[in-house]
Amino acid sequence: QVQLVESGGGLVQAGGSLRLSCAASGRTYSMAWFRQVLGKERELVASLNWPTLTAYVGNYVKGRFTIARGTDAYTTYLQMSSLQPEDTAVYYCAAAPGPGRAYDDWGQGTQVTVSS
Repeated sequence: QVQLVESGGGLVQAGGSLRLSCAASGRTYSMAWFRQVLGKERELVASLNWPTLTAYVGNYVKGRFTIARGTDAYTTYLQMSSLQPEDTAVYYCAAAPGPGRAYDDWGQGTQVTVSS
């Protein structure tokens, strides 16, 4: 089990950019970013397998969001560009300990608000 701490959320105008960071307290196999709007289900935004650096980015953010690993091996970034009001949500970082394992460890979430 690892602790995850997100940072980098905030208020931005449509078309702007933000970078979210997720710092893990230990090594994990896969890290992912999810987002959730109040009253809706949490959805996967992007994920990254650290050993292979295999990345997945959801179709609705592809070309605008990228996920990357930090140089310290315990940090994952979500670079968000061309933000739109529909990207407004609480963004959560999550970690899975091995291949095929569920995302069991979650951060506290960081709010991203995009104004039109």
